Amino acid sequence: MPIPFSLRRASALALILALPGTALAQAPAGQKAPGTPAPVSAAVPPETVVARVNGQAITAADLALAGEDPALSLPGVDEGAKQNLLVDYMIDLKVGAQAAEAAKVGDSPEFKRKLAYFRDKLLLDDYLEREAKKAVTPEAAKALYDQTVKSMKPEEEVRARHILVESEDEAKKIAARVKGGEDFAKIAGEVSKDPGSKTEGGDLGWFTQERMVKPFADAAFKLAPGQVSDPVKTQFGWHVLRVEEKRTKPVPTFDEMKEQIDQYLTRKAQQDTIVKLREAAKVERSGSSGSPASGDAKKP
Repeated sequence: MPIPFSLRRASALALILALPGTALAQAPAGQKAPGTPAPVSAAVPPETVVARVNGQAITAADLALAGEDPALSLPGVDEGAKQNLLVDYMIDLKVGAQAAEAAKVGDSPEFKRKLAYFRDKLLLDDYLEREAKKAVTPEAAKALYDQTVKSMKPEEEVRARHILVESEDEAKKIAARVKGGEDFAKIAGEVSKDPGSKTEGGDLGWFTQERMVKPFADAAFKLAPGQVSDPVKTQFGWHVLRVEEKRTKPVPTFDEMKEQIDQYLTRKAQQDTIVKLREAAKVERSGSSGSPASGDAKKP
């Protein structure tokens, strides 16, 4: 579920609890800090009461909700310690909320506006998530994959090595050495100025034509496997390259694309939902200067 903005506003208390100076963070590995409660197991029922504040219960479900807050992710903290920190945070949250209630903070018009805003936002987030789940089905994902694959045109890929130097004279000497039988990878390791491929013997892996600068790509795709180029100039310097293999780029499998497909279906379902709601609603809006509404708004 998308995390509502209100939950992202973690209190300073939560951040203080996560600091390494706290007693819990200073406890030796594998040991609990003095006075910390037993960690709450993820297997306990949601309604399990883990603490009470002035008689008000904090449940395992409350901790799970707090644990979804990105501001309380606490990277590097083990699960048991994290649960204890979440309990402490929820206690502080309840103490503060009870004090705010006693001070009638919730009665102010400003607070009521904020509460209405965040309630609307949470309702929308949950509604969009529910609608998206209806759309993101195995059948819809497979249909989109099949449709996408059909529209993909065969694309040639090359796997090549290169040696990058600063001058044309250097490149000519290297090309002569390679064409004379010296090992390309060894020379690349010795003299290439490309730190990314030098340690790999100049190997650039597989690439399509548009991924490389034009002079380099033109030379690579004209060569047959095993052939070595004459010096090629680009904005990076002078290259000598050798094509290792050529192939038609393989079509990605459904499993490789599934995450992207699910994300696309989710976004599209949510966007379509909002568009339909806007089209069905009677929307009246004022101009930027506060002029009367100009009529129904049919488009987002």
